[in-house]
Amino acid sequence: MRKIDDLTPQADVLSLLEDAFGLIEGKRILDVGCGNGGLVRSLVKRGAEVVGIDPNAETLRLAREAVADATFVQATAEALPFSDDSLDGAVFLNSLHHVPASDMNIALREAARIVGTGGPLVVIEPLAEGTLFYVLRLVEDETAVRHAAQEAIDRAIESGLLEQTSVTEYVRHERYSGLEEFLDHIVAVDPARAATVEERRSAVEEAFSTHGRKSEDGSYVLDQPMLARLLRAKARPDGNSG
Repeated sequence: MRKIDDLTPQADVLSLLEDAFGLIEGKRILDVGCGNGGLVRSLVKRGAEVVGIDPNAETLRLAREAVADATFVQATAEALPFSDDSLDGAVFLNSLHHVPASDMNIALREAARIVGTGGPLVVIEPLAEGTLFYVLRLVEDETAVRHAAQEAIDRAIESGLLEQTSVTEYVRHERYSGLEEFLDHIVAVDPARAATVEERRSAVEEAFSTHGRKSEDGSYVLDQPMLARLLRAKARPDGNSG
């Protein structure tokens, strides 16, 4: 396993995608669970033809406003509205663990289907550890779903659906000006967290103060260990990749 450290949230992802896809320019890439389009924007700047899917209509509205030169489709990972072998690669960035655990295998099978035999698939997931995780779990404990995402990938490899070409572990360093920015961020990711944030605010504030590492510029840094798994779709026994 390759390990890298001290990387910003965006730089690490792009270097890993270049490892998986080679030259990004001209590639047709699917961002599964694209959120507000941050990764889509970066890929478009590098010349990719990007399609972002997300089940949330409001999130997609913001993504369309932010990235005019991409295609956005409201859809779920477990029912991708694309034909077999129609895209050059697919990315799950912090999104597989948001798929219902019972459907994670279906989501990976769908991604393998649309990239076709030999097509690259990158799954980058946060691990259930690190100071960011320790603070966040007071609002939403993702321990079970984060483990489930890794187990789903393992099953896809064991079944012959996917083969793993490399694994990279790295630490994502998230900076916040203070507690309010942190809370605004985690609620923006999932508005359903708002009520819990208010209910447990004092405990979250204490954890943020305990685990946040204050930097020279006055910001607070929380660390999130990440696992990036670079995969390729394999042909199925019936000759199909999906």
